[in-house]
Amino acid sequence: MAKPTASFVCQSCGSAAPKWSGKCESCGGWNTIVEEGAAPPISTGARRVKGHKFALEDLKSQDAPPERRATGIAEFDRVTGGGLVPGSALLVGGDPGIGKSTIILQALGEYVKKGGHAIYISGEEAMAQVRMRAARMGLADAPLMLGAATCVEDILATLESGRPPGIVAIDSIQTLWTGALEAAPGTIAQVRTASFDLVRYAKASGAALLLVGHVTKDGQIAGPKAVEHLVDAVLYFEGERGHHFRVLRAVKNRFGATDEIGVFEMTGKGLAEVANPSALFLGDRKSAAPGTAVFAGLEGTRPLLCEIQALVAPSSYGTPRRAVVGWDTGRLAMILAVLDARAGVGIGGADVYLNVAGGLKISEPAADLATAAALVSSLGGEPLPRDTVFFGEISLSGDIRPVPQAEARAKEAAKLGFTRAYVPKGTRIEGAGLQVTEIANVADLLAFAPSPTSGKRAKLES
Repeated sequence: MAKPTASFVCQSCGSAAPKWSGKCESCGGWNTIVEEGAAPPISTGARRVKGHKFALEDLKSQDAPPERRATGIAEFDRVTGGGLVPGSALLVGGDPGIGKSTIILQALGEYVKKGGHAIYISGEEAMAQVRMRAARMGLADAPLMLGAATCVEDILATLESGRPPGIVAIDSIQTLWTGALEAAPGTIAQVRTASFDLVRYAKASGAALLLVGHVTKDGQIAGPKAVEHLVDAVLYFEGERGHHFRVLRAVKNRFGATDEIGVFEMTGKGLAEVANPSALFLGDRKSAAPGTAVFAGLEGTRPLLCEIQALVAPSSYGTPRRAVVGWDTGRLAMILAVLDARAGVGIGGADVYLNVAGGLKISEPAADLATAAALVSSLGGEPLPRDTVFFGEISLSGDIRPVPQAEARAKEAAKLGFTRAYVPKGTRIEGAGLQVTEIANVADLLAFAPSPTSGKRAKLES
């Protein structure tokens, strides 16, 4: 029988290596590879355990859908799909200090205020620290049960000894360890085993499980391949330290829409909900400087308006500089190439700075048209109309392609006082009350820049 050999696993991405090395070839992390013992192989002569038959059913629903457990925080419940499902497991990740523990503590505090039973177990902080945070947020009188433990067996024994809770929060999963393994806490093996044991308890007891996870330097939850497939939903808490708002985004949800977001504002008393995030991201738009365009976007099922700011300046070096905040750098390079090749703008040799106001991160291609309009406006020095929104996808041929849910985008813009919209050709918008201008090609954006033939600035049609 072959001798069991140890494996070397990266603690950031979970990839296995045949031997130890200082750098992981998969994710590029340094000093992240740890040796983990392999399980002994099963002998070929071992007797198989006889299985038992189980019942098979058809697709017809025989049970009523479970009643969701709403926390009382509308933005949090929106991201989860309307509340937490009994027996489900949810993973929340984010940068250190972004507010993961705060939002979890607030959600549990509001849940128990309505008569629910919840338990908050901290593996990083003492109970006195948790109480101080709760007092600052006005939750000192909430009947929330607290605990401080890191051993999985101790946690499960405590949970099983009392009344089954409605919600259990573990902060954080990387601090837990189980006596069944000899690996150090935080390793892939410990995180995987601890998560599996806790998820199994949630499925058996009907409690909704909330797990807090750390992120790597790339912004991914540590050990994603070992944890994400075990849970029912994965939420990322995003935000910049220089901004006072936070965005809770669902990247996986078996009981709701993915890419759904909830917006919060960081205050001295915790996280406050933002009922109208479009107004927050637009901010004060009294300035009529060129290079700013309003994008009518869509995050999950929620239409969201934000401002895209562009600055095109003469390059002082041989290689033009590109600086992007809140958008994909490769997407910007493609837009610049299309503007040069299909519209003859001549923007490729200039320095380009692009920023999404408020620190919001945009990933959908529908922002192409707003980005191109902001770039052309900055290049020509012609301000865009302040009451106009843009949305549309730009192809390599220079054509503007339609995007989904145009009516929802237009209605959100009309609700905030916008009167005009530049949309792809063939887009049907009914009942929004906007003056719609269809754009078929990026060359139509030259109305915002000096005319390439006469050298004079073309004025917008009012």
